[in-house]
Amino acid sequence: MQDHLPPSFLENAIALQKYGVGQPVRRKEDDTLVRGKGKYTDDFSLPGQAYAWMVRSSHAHGVIKGIDTDAAKAMPGVLGVWTGFDLAASNYSPFTCGLPLKNRNGTPLLQTNRTALMTDKVRFVGDPVAFVVAETVAQARDAAEAVMLDIDPLPAVTDAAEAVKPGAPQLYDHIPNNVALDYHYGDADKIAAAFASAAHVTKLDIVNTRVAVVSMEPRVALGHYDKATERYTLQVPTQGVSGNKATLAKILNVPAEKVRILTANVGGSFGMKNLNYPEYTCILHAAKQLGRPVKWTDERSTSFLSDSQGRAQLIHAELALDAEGRFLAVRLSGYGNLGAYITGVAPGPLSLNTGKNLASVYRTPLLAVDIKTVLTNTTLMGAYRGAGRPEANYYMERLIDRAADEMGINRLTLRKRNFIKPAQLPFAAASGVTYDSGDFAGVFSKALEISDHANFAQRKRESRRRGLLRGIAVGSYLEVTAPPSGELGKITFEPDGTVKLTTGTLDYGQGHATPFAQVLAAQLGVPFDRITLEQGDSDLVRFGNGTGGSRSITATGQAIVESSALVVAKGKQAAAHFLEAAEADLEFANGRFTIAGTDRGIGIMELAERLRDGKVPEGVPASLDVDHATKETPSTFPNGCHVAEVEIDPDTGVVKIVRYTGVNDFGTIVNPMIVAGQLHGGVAQGIGQALMEEVSYDESGQPITGSFMDYALPRAEDIPPMIVGDHPSPAKSNPLGTKGCGEAGCAGSLATIANAVIDALSDYGIKHMDMPLTPERVWRAIQHAKANAA
Repeated sequence: MQDHLPPSFLENAIALQKYGVGQPVRRKEDDTLVRGKGKYTDDFSLPGQAYAWMVRSSHAHGVIKGIDTDAAKAMPGVLGVWTGFDLAASNYSPFTCGLPLKNRNGTPLLQTNRTALMTDKVRFVGDPVAFVVAETVAQARDAAEAVMLDIDPLPAVTDAAEAVKPGAPQLYDHIPNNVALDYHYGDADKIAAAFASAAHVTKLDIVNTRVAVVSMEPRVALGHYDKATERYTLQVPTQGVSGNKATLAKILNVPAEKVRILTANVGGSFGMKNLNYPEYTCILHAAKQLGRPVKWTDERSTSFLSDSQGRAQLIHAELALDAEGRFLAVRLSGYGNLGAYITGVAPGPLSLNTGKNLASVYRTPLLAVDIKTVLTNTTLMGAYRGAGRPEANYYMERLIDRAADEMGINRLTLRKRNFIKPAQLPFAAASGVTYDSGDFAGVFSKALEISDHANFAQRKRESRRRGLLRGIAVGSYLEVTAPPSGELGKITFEPDGTVKLTTGTLDYGQGHATPFAQVLAAQLGVPFDRITLEQGDSDLVRFGNGTGGSRSITATGQAIVESSALVVAKGKQAAAHFLEAAEADLEFANGRFTIAGTDRGIGIMELAERLRDGKVPEGVPASLDVDHATKETPSTFPNGCHVAEVEIDPDTGVVKIVRYTGVNDFGTIVNPMIVAGQLHGGVAQGIGQALMEEVSYDESGQPITGSFMDYALPRAEDIPPMIVGDHPSPAKSNPLGTKGCGEAGCAGSLATIANAVIDALSDYGIKHMDMPLTPERVWRAIQHAKANAA
């Protein structure tokens, strides 16, 4: 203990500036990952492990007449073959959707109650019906190919609009017309009156394409069963171990304490890996029966079939305006494609989330959403980066561009005329949420400035001289992040002198260790390089709501702030004892407890070490450790304005994004380097959907985009240099003032790129095209326009 200010105090203060909130600190894990030293689930093995391979349907729809496993069971190395009938005796629970969504008549959504292996019907190509476990992967694969399926094919339907029509193939007897949820939001009478009184109504039919997630790391799982403790352990990539543990325990029909989830490094997820999949039940079942660990690793070809996918909406969008172009009401109607089964949060992005994000940054007094979420003979749907947010902003921005063109109002003027003003905050949006902060017009103006929007006409002339079309678009967005939820912020002062933060969010590429450490260092003054992070063991993470919906820095950040306050309170009690002072006379700053008005004090790390000696009287805390969880962290409202410029070669239809600017309001930015990286990644995924990505099926339900030979992803040459600017308005709903950033790039880019392409094509009178804006589609649209003009 130092009675006087130590030399290290100044060093600590300097370190707090270097690693403090707002500093572009490099990610802690980069050295490990860049050198190939990361450890992903497939890198784990257990002694005596066997290997599983799934048997999947090659039919999109059909009745299972029989499954012959005899030949497979007799093959070399095979340890067992199981079907759904074998699993039925274990009384596993079905996979369901936990969202409390209701139909327009007040009844709950209809569940599909998917089982791990189907016994009655198959409902999409890739539907698992059996699995094999063998000594090697090759033996398991060979035996799986020997399983003989007798399936009586049925007609299939892949299009949501077609699936609701009379006479369409029915996937479930208890779900009429394949409509699992008939979602409605808004006052129909008021909406109708607003549209009836409007001076102008813009209408658009919009296809929001289905996309595959295609994370770098495929799904993989390693299951183990301990007979002595009757406990299941699953090593698996997830977005949060606590929630997945609870869901898996429910499916296995065992108490939660009988399940342990372990997650190491995760190679991307974007929502897809936050589900419990049939394969996990299967390998745990086999591990229990065989008394051996069982591992399953997916391949890219089957991940196109079995991983949840995203987007997939058919929308009729309408915007009502008065004579001056002020928005009166907006409404959507149409269909969301659920795929063959409902699990996870699948109906939410297609309905509720789309409605919550539709109003965006605009004073839109009325809003209505009428979307039927429909079952089809396709791969199941799930959350995909943004999960309803990019979709909603896309619809709104497309409507605004079309309305401006139809009414002869400048696109920028129309937006400015309808922005929510700072003086109107907090603003009760028609979506039912209240925005607490933001300067939407300020963000917009800054984006125009740094994108050099004023000189676009000159750049367009230069492109024309080179025989190219050039277009520009300016698009605003606002996201409503994850619903209010609590989060763990456990702080432990370890014997080795490190400080461990345990929280229920989970890093699957975001770089949590660094910004969380920055926040904790700022709160407690503990050395940045001594802070470690625990997220991946459900035995240690007692509570948490995972990473998703752009919630992590806000939820865990609030937990850190609250827990740190509890640490300081305990620290003052302990410091009072060691300094022989009154607790009320102690102050805390820069990691040091001092007696007010003196230089006598003790550092927090030294105090933690002294407490570990255990020689303290009753009433003095035995440690500074705190195990605390927040009760609720509200949603935040990140927003921004993106500007895209494209060039199009009219002879080939090739689109090139030549300039891209994004100005964003993420509130308090803890680490600007990480935030910029998240934005770049989101924009790249928006580029992919806007220009090239689309999951397609033929009329029989066979996927025709089952590999990277058929499914295009953006490459480095497709991603333009990005100018990123910030115009923060700190959130008032959490102590750090942060707003989520992980999905904003998608929300900002999707509409901006599409509108820029359509602006370029307006030279030919083209008013609307649906994504993806591939060279073929663009070229055909130009040829069609030329023919009509001739």
